[in-house]
Amino acid sequence: MAEPRKPRVIKTRQSPAPAAHDPAPDVTEKTAVRKTSSKVSVEPLVTAPSKKEAARKIPRPSLKGAALKEKLAPKPKPTSQSEAKAQPRPHSKDSGKAATVKTATAAQDAPGEDAKVLAFPVPSFKRRRRTVWYSIAGVAAVLALVMGMALFSPVLNVKTVVFDGQKLVGEATLQLAVAPIVNTPLPQVSEAEVQELLSTVVQVKSSRIEARPPSTLLVHIVERIPVALLKNGDEYLLVDQDGVQLGATKDPTTVALPLIDGGTAAIGQDTFRAMTAVLSNLPQSILEQLANATAKSPDAVELALSDGRSVIWGNASDMELKAQVLEALLTAPAPTAPAGKPNPAPAKVFDVSAPRHPVTR
Repeated sequence: MAEPRKPRVIKTRQSPAPAAHDPAPDVTEKTAVRKTSSKVSVEPLVTAPSKKEAARKIPRPSLKGAALKEKLAPKPKPTSQSEAKAQPRPHSKDSGKAATVKTATAAQDAPGEDAKVLAFPVPSFKRRRRTVWYSIAGVAAVLALVMGMALFSPVLNVKTVVFDGQKLVGEATLQLAVAPIVNTPLPQVSEAEVQELLSTVVQVKSSRIEARPPSTLLVHIVERIPVALLKNGDEYLLVDQDGVQLGATKDPTTVALPLIDGGTAAIGQDTFRAMTAVLSNLPQSILEQLANATAKSPDAVELALSDGRSVIWGNASDMELKAQVLEALLTAPAPTAPAGKPNPAPAKVFDVSAPRHPVTR
């Protein structure tokens, strides 16, 4: 005889608990297993409550008295970072996680506490520009160092001064005048300084310097040129175009210069400046033939030659052209007469006041 089959159990979900105002459920509905038949029975399925329902069912302790006041009291805000660190923090899981996140954030914000800074590559044109500036700065620094050594190094001190171009003044006089620049660094010697030192020598009109390292200074002298003689008592003074006295002599025949009438009193007058301007533009070949120069006015300058001939110069205009025409007339051969006629008399007067139309008589 076969055994009877066991009844099959079907699980169903339990309905939610009725509210307080609902009527009391039937006793038969609370049965754990409800039999439907002799072979099948129904058993309610117990499910886990949701989070909201669990939260509603968890009993919360009520705060009373001092605990409630402490809970409701406002927390003081920390006035500084040190006070904030000194305050105690709750040891809950959420507060622990928040503290961990804040600590990580603070570690990232703090530049010196295990912070990692991402260095982006510098563009190539900026690197080239920076290299160029560094190179320029290096060259400037080297040049500054070299210039400083050159300006203040005792190796370049002036030891020897050499003069060139002087004829009227002696070497000893010039060396005495420039003695203060000896042992001065060569780059520090200026042309204006040398000119000022040589201003005490009246024969020197101007000068130009040339440095010859390591310790030699060459000075090119431009002297004043005497153009006339002025009678001053028993002696004759050599003067240049500006009337500067360059020397003196007792015998005027020893100097191939014309004599200017008026003596030293004529210096500075218009007639004197006109005569000296004419004499300074004459070539040396004519100056050697002059005996004296006179001027009734600045526009009426006359020259007397040592052989008795005279020159009517006029004013100070076209002086170079007048000098060329006069030199050509003086060196021209004497005119000859045709056969059977006497030779004409040589010219005694040369009028170059109008140089484009000279006249001889």
